[in-house]
Amino acid sequence: MKKQIYILASLLLVSGMALAQKGNLKRANKLFEMRAYIEAAEIYEKKERTQEVLQNLADSYYYNANLQKAIKTYRELFVTYGDSIDIELHFRYAQALKGTKNYKDADFHLSRYFNKKINTPAFIEGLEKTTPHTFKLKQIESSNSTSDFGLSFYGDNKVAFASSRNSENPAYSWNNLPYLDLYKATMGDDGTMKDITPFSDEINTESHESSATFSSDAKTMYFNRTNKTRTKTDEERIAHIKIFKAELVDSVWTNVTELPFNSNAYSAEHPALSKDGKTLYFASDMPGTIGGFDIYKVAINDDGTYGEPENLGDKVNTKHREQFPYISDLGVLYFSSDGHLGYGGLDVFRSNMVNGSFEKPINLGGTINSSLDDFAYTIREKNNKGYVSSNRSGYDRLYGFAREENVLTKYLVEGIVQDKTSKELLVGALVTLFDETNTVIQDTIVGDKADYLFKIEPNKKYKVRGTRKAYIPQDVEFSTDSKGKISHNIYLTLESYADAEDRVKENESGDVQIQLDKIYFDFDQSNIRNDAATTLNILVDLLNKYPDMEVEVSAHTDARGPDQYNLNLSKNRAASTLEYLVSKGIDRNRLKSIGYGEMQPLNKCVKEGICSDEEYDINRRCEFTIIN
Repeated sequence: MKKQIYILASLLLVSGMALAQKGNLKRANKLFEMRAYIEAAEIYEKKERTQEVLQNLADSYYYNANLQKAIKTYRELFVTYGDSIDIELHFRYAQALKGTKNYKDADFHLSRYFNKKINTPAFIEGLEKTTPHTFKLKQIESSNSTSDFGLSFYGDNKVAFASSRNSENPAYSWNNLPYLDLYKATMGDDGTMKDITPFSDEINTESHESSATFSSDAKTMYFNRTNKTRTKTDEERIAHIKIFKAELVDSVWTNVTELPFNSNAYSAEHPALSKDGKTLYFASDMPGTIGGFDIYKVAINDDGTYGEPENLGDKVNTKHREQFPYISDLGVLYFSSDGHLGYGGLDVFRSNMVNGSFEKPINLGGTINSSLDDFAYTIREKNNKGYVSSNRSGYDRLYGFAREENVLTKYLVEGIVQDKTSKELLVGALVTLFDETNTVIQDTIVGDKADYLFKIEPNKKYKVRGTRKAYIPQDVEFSTDSKGKISHNIYLTLESYADAEDRVKENESGDVQIQLDKIYFDFDQSNIRNDAATTLNILVDLLNKYPDMEVEVSAHTDARGPDQYNLNLSKNRAASTLEYLVSKGIDRNRLKSIGYGEMQPLNKCVKEGICSDEEYDINRRCEFTIIN
């Protein structure tokens, strides 16, 4: 009987231990789900090394930048469980390895992840020869804080930044540091912050506040604030981040309002305001993102309302994180990413706007980027000074920097872009540098002096191209010889289509159009007649002569007949004209068709019954506008 009691007690003890183990694991998973990674790791470290435990433990280390432990645990996970591991783990393992500058092993996993050869050392070597700037960083001295980041300009010599220095705030479960508040300070000439004071309780609450951006007059502020409550998603329970706006009224920040595109289902964060105050850039993981976080922009209307957020697209955004956007006075976009190839963690990139969209980003190089996270970049382009944040020292720190031209390489190509006929400088022209495989290496939009400069390498072949709307592109090929020619000075002289072709004219609205004989359509029809085809063949010849020319085909009607009928008829006629050009071998991507109906008359005949047939006839037309 005693033996049976002993056996029963032992079974109960084992059962209780199993339940405790199960309960502890459930708690660890709950903490991990809530991103309380330090507490979660403490429990996972004591558990049986199952695939789930190893993965969550490695991720907990990784997300808190405990990279040595993350690498050790990821390695154990990969050795033990091999091919059953989710492909995303290759990316995180590689990022952890990059954080310790183990590029060889990192590239092995990145090559598996991207299914193509990745060579980070070669990328870094090439970048050092081509990056246009170098940076001299100096940590900004700030006492009484273990974590400061996101410093932004605030008036002439004032700055704002986020800090966990308020020890009275509750601890954030992610890293056990106090919740973030926003602070303001005066930046001294010696690079130290003085008179550091928190923003008022209107701005700082019991939650996180960070990432402040200000209007040019410093009277409007946008900033982050984290939800106090967590929202359950498909995978985890998250306290999402929202963007708020505040106004400075009689020296007091007030009228704090939440922006309308915020949501309890996703985050919107890291606001950055354009110089004119008409566009707000931000990061978000809202539905429709390409990756974890994407960069978006939203229009700020004159009446204070907002447009629809617009994703900046796959040239800027990747399937991973793009965050901390900043738009400079010159309209250059800077942001941080771990999805574009870099040194490790978040790197700072720049992207120029070309023809209304941002181009392929350029890594700012190893004088500002480290193997860990570098982010929240701001700069005043005119004096080449700014700030960046980094956790390269183990905690988030603020750094001031001076930006200089990169003089590490002596090989360069430079020049200006001007009009061939008038010799006028073509401000806003795009200059692109290609290698011998016709791959774009660098590009730039020329400024007020219409000048450009690219760093190049010895013993290679290049091509430089100048383009501008309504101009014939110009290509110039050159090579860097082995004898050490150090520079090429290439003037790009672009000829406008209007100067090159008698049929091309600029109208009163500034549109550059191809003048053709009038195209006639049969009544109520949109098919191309033989006489119209003869006229359109002239356009075909012109498009074949200039393979880079792009044209908008627009059709117009007079005001007689119902509005919707005329609009539909014009659309059909424009589309029919486009299809005829395509049938003659013109690439469809070079053409655009649009029907305006009766909306753009050339005279006063804006309604039926007020003009002669001849006057109405003036408005019935097809136009061919050069759009590139």
